[in-house]
Amino acid sequence: MSIEDARKRREVPLDTPTDLGSNATKDISAALTVLLADVFALYVKTKNFHWHISGPHFRDYHLLLDEQAAQIFAMTDDIAEGARKIGGTTIRSIGHIARVKHIEDNEADFVTAEDMLTELKEDNLALTQRMRQARNVCDEHGDVATASLIENWIDEAERRTWFLFETTRRA
Repeated sequence: MSIEDARKRREVPLDTPTDLGSNATKDISAALTVLLADVFALYVKTKNFHWHISGPHFRDYHLLLDEQAAQIFAMTDDIAEGARKIGGTTIRSIGHIARVKHIEDNEADFVTAEDMLTELKEDNLALTQRMRQARNVCDEHGDVATASLIENWIDEAERRTWFLFETTRRA
């Protein structure tokens, strides 16, 4: 195959069969792409804090963040496949994630454990809000399958938020 043939193939639109209209495919896959970028950003941030947490509750926090990171990462494939199965596309690179994510990075050399947990609580809360927005897009277009998945992810994010809140709550 020539380079020109390869370029032409890249320009051929995906023709995945779906009963959703083209606007639905475009809108839902766009919402899922942003959601996926945020989930990847939150995963990396959670692992960053997992690796760098310190202090008297190190073991508990270290294990909590590892558990939460695994739960967050577990969503990534389903989100991406949700966009693809309806004929859309999704993120293709780290640069693409950086362009569309809302979750802010934290590259500080030192962050207290309490500040880490509080920041992750706020990030999970914001992610929950964006998941609700994505679910509304699914509802608008009658995509009950994707909406159902998102409902489970909302429940998981609310639980992570609750655990992080209770962990940082003062007596």
